[in-house]
Amino acid sequence: MSESEEEPKLTPSFDDVRWTTCSLEDFSELYWDEIAPCLEAAGIDSTSEKPTHQWFRDHDARAYLAALRRQHNRSFGEFWTEDLGLGDDDEGYTWATTDKQTIDALERFLDRRQSRYSLATSSVETLRTRLNLYVRAYREANETDDLLTPIQRDGDAPAYEAVDACYAAFDWLNEEAEREYSAQTLQRVRRIVDAWYQHLVGRRVAAMNPASGLYDEFKWELEESSTPALSTAHIQKLMQVTTTPREQLLVVALAGWGLRASEVAALHVSQFNRDVADDDVPYIAFENRKNGPGEVSVLFGLDILDARIDELAGGETWTGYVFPSPQGETPYVTRDTIRNWFQTLAAEADLPERIDGERPSPQLCRRFWYDTYTAVLEGVLEGVEEIAAEQGSSDPQVVMQNYLSDSRSRRVRREFMREQLTEAFGE
Repeated sequence: MSESEEEPKLTPSFDDVRWTTCSLEDFSELYWDEIAPCLEAAGIDSTSEKPTHQWFRDHDARAYLAALRRQHNRSFGEFWTEDLGLGDDDEGYTWATTDKQTIDALERFLDRRQSRYSLATSSVETLRTRLNLYVRAYREANETDDLLTPIQRDGDAPAYEAVDACYAAFDWLNEEAEREYSAQTLQRVRRIVDAWYQHLVGRRVAAMNPASGLYDEFKWELEESSTPALSTAHIQKLMQVTTTPREQLLVVALAGWGLRASEVAALHVSQFNRDVADDDVPYIAFENRKNGPGEVSVLFGLDILDARIDELAGGETWTGYVFPSPQGETPYVTRDTIRNWFQTLAAEADLPERIDGERPSPQLCRRFWYDTYTAVLEGVLEGVEEIAAEQGSSDPQVVMQNYLSDSRSRRVRREFMREQLTEAFGE
């Protein structure tokens, strides 16, 4: 078999994972981030065909199974069913409820989230996992899996009973958190549960949102993140030592667009969409990102992309990949080549050999993007605190979700993000 035929066979990368700090949600994200793309590349449906232990051995991924067992006493089969909610049948996702109306309400909410926010399938699966964790907690705490009857508009039950049931579910989660769930996971569950109930109120399915007071009731303290990332100063140093459009595009794609090394390696000009509405921004389209289609906004670096295209366009054999393979055996370079190029730049930029215990890598670039985006969200939330106070809300997240239009919310986030990227990369 030729090298080009072997290219789609991917291997999960867990080199920089600190297993001792991984919550069950972290394991879920690693499944969609690292394992699912490898399965899909081999023609395996990552949502219905459970990988075997032999598959993990063949792909040098046994550390994932061992850490899952060691940290959370979970077999992969239990994790597949209970945490990923994928089950072992052909009936689709396995919710922690058999109540049809509750399931329909959950699925309709997720469908609208996906269509309105242009979410990748993997992002929707993450939200589904968080909602299902709440459904499971609600069932365990209240001995019922019917989440709609207590809040229905024409119901006779007093509102405080629905609130008590919701709080009981989070009390159950709070107790479970001591051994299974991080504070960050619980905060994320709280946000999506609040958004789901608010969606039901807005659609006139529910008479009230029993989760509206959760922000004051539960104050989970987040631990300082031990996950290293490149800083703005590191990105500035990297850009200062770049001398070619290829090197500049490498840094921009990793840290400015937040792409994975494998995604950077396979970038093709056809993925870039510039013909967008006036209130939108260009984006990169992925047919199969993680576990499904996805889009990444391009807020910075189109001029660098154009310079790289001009550099390549003169070649008679160029096929449109922005990082083509010089050997011609494969249409584009490998993920390892991207990593090697980056390591060379990091050495030339005199970056520290270790950043919080880890070598500078494309993954640390991606974490820079995520850290920057998190800071952007915090800045946006600070900017709407006054609106939150006027609306009688203790949390500006409520304003972002319920009072700003989707387009306005996206525009505000993009403006803040562009400012942050300009600081790191320059004009």
